[in-house]
Amino acid sequence: VARWKKEWRSQNYLLGPLALPVIGNLLQLRAANTCKTFHKLSEKYSPIFTLRFGSERVVVVVGYEVVREVLVNRRDEFTNWGQFPLAEKTNKDLGIFMSNGETWVQTQPFTLTMLRDFGVGKRSVEEQVQEEMGLLLQELAQAKGQLFDPAILLSAAMGNTICHILVSEHFSYSDEEYHHVLWHLAENFHLESSIAGQLCTILPSLMNRLPGPHQTFFQNNSFEEFLARKVAEHKATLDLEAPQDFVDAFLCRMEQKGNPRMAFRWDNMHAMAFGMFVSGTESTSITLRYCLMLLLEHPEVAGKVQEEIERVMGREQTPTLRDRGAMPYTKAVLHETLWFLDLAFIRRAKRDTQPSGFIIPKGCTIYPGLSSALRDPRHFKNPEAFDPRHFLDEKGGFKKSEAFMPFSAGKRMCLWESLAWAQLFLSLTAILQRFQLRPPPTCIPNIFPLQP
Repeated sequence: VARWKKEWRSQNYLLGPLALPVIGNLLQLRAANTCKTFHKLSEKYSPIFTLRFGSERVVVVVGYEVVREVLVNRRDEFTNWGQFPLAEKTNKDLGIFMSNGETWVQTQPFTLTMLRDFGVGKRSVEEQVQEEMGLLLQELAQAKGQLFDPAILLSAAMGNTICHILVSEHFSYSDEEYHHVLWHLAENFHLESSIAGQLCTILPSLMNRLPGPHQTFFQNNSFEEFLARKVAEHKATLDLEAPQDFVDAFLCRMEQKGNPRMAFRWDNMHAMAFGMFVSGTESTSITLRYCLMLLLEHPEVAGKVQEEIERVMGREQTPTLRDRGAMPYTKAVLHETLWFLDLAFIRRAKRDTQPSGFIIPKGCTIYPGLSSALRDPRHFKNPEAFDPRHFLDEKGGFKKSEAFMPFSAGKRMCLWESLAWAQLFLSLTAILQRFQLRPPPTCIPNIFPLQP
């Protein structure tokens, strides 16, 4: 009681529910829908409130205005990534997505240059995705309308686009090693979002000492072995004057004299490549699968998308990115999918700051609720329903929304945004151009047929 009184007096500038010793506010959180829990707590306290995850105090930010102030208006104060124990134990503050400080400062401009030089935003990547979609459609057609799980095929297709940038290679959908890497990647995503994975974030010191499925997260090292062999192959054939991909470019920087060694070393290259592969493979694949499941639940929306495909592309023309301008409804559906999908990520305050008048101390972990911004009723008329009209004007044209920020915002926004949009548009239109979606006769999670 004395400790609670002391904390209350010293932290009365930020309200929140009473926390219990050791477990903090664990009992107030719903593992099945943490974002909804955050929203309800914000209604009781304020758009910025405090929680305790174990012994650590965190700040949750809910609502478009305050999320934008944190990520955009005060972006220099929240560029550091927050504590994420599962990733920290494997990444060790390296790479481009989970690093902070000087490592991130050196890594970000190199990554942006590499993405520009090796195709993101260029026609070469569009052609690569189009070719990949042709192979994917052949694989999907082999199901002949029978029930099957498309997850591994979609992950393989998305992953091949990233592998083209990373190591200039394409892997067969029947490649056992490639499948093994993708399976471990999907398993890690599942572990991160499971109850055990969420407890690792809230009570890391305790969970590290307990057995359970979360411990397998650190044993899934198939990608490290896969990448180590590819790096060895690249090093043997490296041409310092003509790098062909990310690995070549990184090896060239390592060979340059006078380069700072903090960022350009072996372990950081592995962390960067892994982060790029994860964000460009499983994240995009999950979004595409989520979109297909939403269309199964809303066949009238799927029908309108196919009508637009028929009008703009026909049945034979290969989808291109140029078609997006003439397909506002399809663009609206993709935006609505990302709008409807709950997302969460973590930041950390670099110094004492006061967004919206609330004091957040230096080093405090911040949870900006992207889903709360995406579903703000002041910006979207029907925030609890899947409705592409959120992104359409009265004439049926595509309409942007300032509250739409699924790739985050500010200096740490997703570097793969343009590639993700290209993959999602070309993949969805290619699939719906050739197939009809049909629900299974009974409820079978994540399994549905595609009818030619």
